[in-house]
Amino acid sequence: MAGLRQGSATYEELRAKAIAFRREGLSRRQIRDRLKVGNNDLLNRLLEGEPPPEWTKRPRAKDEMRARARTLRLKGWTYDRIEVELGVSRSSISLWARDLPKPPPRSPEEASAISKRGWEVTLQKREEERQRVKSRSAQEIGQLSNRELFLIGVGLYWAEGSKSKSYRRNETVTFINSDPDMIRVYLAWLSLLKVSSDRLRFSVMIHESADVAATERYWADLVNQDVADFGKTTLKRHNPKTIRKNVGADYRGCLVVRVLQCADLYRRIEGWWSGIVEAASERSDLKQCPF
Repeated sequence: MAGLRQGSATYEELRAKAIAFRREGLSRRQIRDRLKVGNNDLLNRLLEGEPPPEWTKRPRAKDEMRARARTLRLKGWTYDRIEVELGVSRSSISLWARDLPKPPPRSPEEASAISKRGWEVTLQKREEERQRVKSRSAQEIGQLSNRELFLIGVGLYWAEGSKSKSYRRNETVTFINSDPDMIRVYLAWLSLLKVSSDRLRFSVMIHESADVAATERYWADLVNQDVADFGKTTLKRHNPKTIRKNVGADYRGCLVVRVLQCADLYRRIEGWWSGIVEAASERSDLKQCPF
């Protein structure tokens, strides 16, 4: 037989010795060294049918998880419930517990609760990923130059600020927004344009059913002003037929920021925006954003 030297022990003698060593608890390497067998195929045949000793079995990382999955399955848990509980894939659970009896059909209430738990896990993972992308993207911005802030402000105003129409000339600079961060950027832009704080007027627009006093204090603190210096708050009437979603502590209505003596500033903003549109239209070297 291949692997046996002439004059050496027969195959049956080697197998008998190999089995005896195996039952004594020796490893494959120890048996190979004692029998002086260098051929792995021959060693496999010599040990065929003899299980390895327990001490040679390396514990697998998922053994504990597998045992837990089987225990839960025996308790009547469904695959999707075990998946949510252990955080492992359904395919792995199916492989581990496919020989176990199937649990009885679950009630609609139980099915709904399991589905809700699974959805909550999915939402949590999505939120974690959203925060990672948001943080990474914020770091890509770095510091803003004056020109960058200037261009951002022009676009911000033209998107959210009041604009004069051909059928209604109204060259006022008025900005309304519910996002405090938008207000911060807009005020930074006005400061860059040398618009002094004494030319600014603030007021609040909010639904009449909200906490108006608390909202006025919030916006006043944000823009570093006294509530007494704010203009009259505009209240939106409540329509009982309408179901409002803008409720709760986070609802603060909108802040209105008006600039006095602003006709010339409005015309400049209009011109700046026209320049941006023209410059963007004439670009022929557009490349993919490096981010």
